Amino acid sequence: MNTIEIARKMAALGDKAGAVQAYMLALNEDGTIEPAEKLEAAAFILQSGGDYKISYTCFLELYNDGYFQADILPLMTAVFYEPNEKTLRTRYERNCKQLSRYPYLFRQDFPAFEDLPIQFFSYDEHNGYVPFFQDSMRFGGFVNVKHPVVSRNFFKDLDKPILAEDVFSQYELEYLNDNVRKSEYIGRENHIYLHYPSWETFCAWLQVLNMRPLLEDKKIVFLIGDEISQYPIDFKERFGIDYSQCPLKPVGIREINRLIWHTQLSTHNGGDFFNEVFDAHPNLLAFTSIMFDNTEENIKTWKDSMNKAEGSREVLQEFIRANQADPRVLQELSRLRNRSDKDIFVAMFLSNPKISQFLDTGSRIAPALFFQPHFSNIVYDLHVDRKGNTVLDSQQYQKACQSPIFRGFKYIKTFTPMRRFTTSHGATVKFMFQMAQQERKEGEPIGVVADAVSQRILNRSFMIDWQDRLYQDSVQVRLEDGKLNPKATFTALAAFLDLPYTESMTYCSFQGERDPFSDVEDYATGFDPSSVYKTYDDFANDSERCYIEYFLRDAYEYFGYAFKYYDGGPMDLERIKTLVADFSKIDYYMRETWKKVYDTAGLSSNGQPLADEIQQKMRQGMLDQRMAAHRQNREKNAEILMRGLRFVNRNGQPLHMMKKLELDPALLEQPIYH
Repeated sequence: MNTIEIARKMAALGDKAGAVQAYMLALNEDGTIEPAEKLEAAAFILQSGGDYKISYTCFLELYNDGYFQADILPLMTAVFYEPNEKTLRTRYERNCKQLSRYPYLFRQDFPAFEDLPIQFFSYDEHNGYVPFFQDSMRFGGFVNVKHPVVSRNFFKDLDKPILAEDVFSQYELEYLNDNVRKSEYIGRENHIYLHYPSWETFCAWLQVLNMRPLLEDKKIVFLIGDEISQYPIDFKERFGIDYSQCPLKPVGIREINRLIWHTQLSTHNGGDFFNEVFDAHPNLLAFTSIMFDNTEENIKTWKDSMNKAEGSREVLQEFIRANQADPRVLQELSRLRNRSDKDIFVAMFLSNPKISQFLDTGSRIAPALFFQPHFSNIVYDLHVDRKGNTVLDSQQYQKACQSPIFRGFKYIKTFTPMRRFTTSHGATVKFMFQMAQQERKEGEPIGVVADAVSQRILNRSFMIDWQDRLYQDSVQVRLEDGKLNPKATFTALAAFLDLPYTESMTYCSFQGERDPFSDVEDYATGFDPSSVYKTYDDFANDSERCYIEYFLRDAYEYFGYAFKYYDGGPMDLERIKTLVADFSKIDYYMRETWKKVYDTAGLSSNGQPLADEIQQKMRQGMLDQRMAAHRQNREKNAEILMRGLRFVNRNGQPLHMMKKLELDPALLEQPIYH
């Protein structure tokens, strides 16, 4: 008896829940279920209160494949269109009314609702629809007009006013409206020109868009069909508006609505290099990496100071002098009602002359805030939940996600630099050991080398929950590509971040000074590729690197790295134990630094110091126990990971690889690094 027969039998016996489960299993048996059986399963699941989205998807697939169209379309219409038709009609008519009074839409012959060429079938309550094109009698792909993704490089060229075609995303329309500055602010024509080749198609989308927030500032000019020839319009000649008479207005705090989050995948991952490329960009408020805890403390300090300054010019002036900040910005901040952490954070950047000095003050767009919150390390914990899922969780990641700094920005673009894992690991161990060797002030803890191998294989910051707001518009970029193919890499990254690729991105700088830190030993200045080929053999051996490559093998394959230490052969627990037993490099540096910790510990019994010989044996025993515990932890982690490299977050949501930055082959200067 196959699965579909089991489902029918359970349905006949009145076991609806069991039948739904069986029908769902049948639908997952690719290639074994016939179209009629697929229709049967989808219909039963829908009628029995199962997950309607499964039925919805099956109906669409069957219809577009040409099966049972005469049955499916009436069913889809009754269940997924008609209940929402009144809402669509009301929204359409409201938009038409508002647009009929708008001065920069030059057509008014809105078709009747019944004559629109697209019907939108509701998919979920979160602005999700599937369009049905009536001329071809076909369903299109799923759309969510509020999906928080900017899908194109609107701001690639700022020499002329922004021009974009067929923008049907509410999120992107509001993004343009919120980030393009008013013509009155920059003293020149700066409207957003939206071109729609088809009037009927434009009108059809008015069923699912909300025009009201887009029309208030009168920034947008709608061009339909051949009206594109009018771009750009001479507003002085046509409307009698001479923007050249308007004085340049400095960027206001609440004009800055977009954040570029430069995430820290791990330590020694090339973050400083990317900061140096984006330094001095004319459309960014960019600074070097900032310790995240320090940022939160500074915001709190500023908040307290602003509260004290209310009603007291003397206190405000003293705060301005103490912070060497732009008085205009802080005076604006002091006047803002309902000041948020985001307002203060923006003001901290905007008022800092070291950061704001490179801004193009007459730019067509408001600057984005470029932020790399830095942690001393990114550490993930691993455990298996009740369902047998491998769960990864990081306090640093959760802290960033919960921060009001991020929550305050409406538009967020995220990019994550990556470096070959074994190279990054070796650099991390070297840095840890160097820091541990430095002299400490009295009372400061002694620095140690952590188990960087274990931290490395558990750090999967390159895997994301697609539902996470901070990562819905994200991309991963490799250090090796940036060093070896800088033009291709940073042209593509600028396009993703919706920035112009400027001359400032063709060199590395710090606060405008080119090729900084050239006098620092072992620092690969600018686009020097030496950091790509370093192996750090003094700080990592082949067994440690093989262990790392094996447990990150899925990332190696996905992100395009070739194995250098793992031979690609079968791996079992015995081989893992053999590798762990040979972790001589990391164990050496851990022992050396932890020995200093134990050597400074005073050991006593009943308040009396123990004999030196006994203390020495006890210290040696504690050190041996610590190292043994690390070896056991490595083996335990290996046992869990050898069950499969499938992970969920602490809420049980599956994690997926972050999208890779794709380079234009025509811009490559060297072969892609593997």
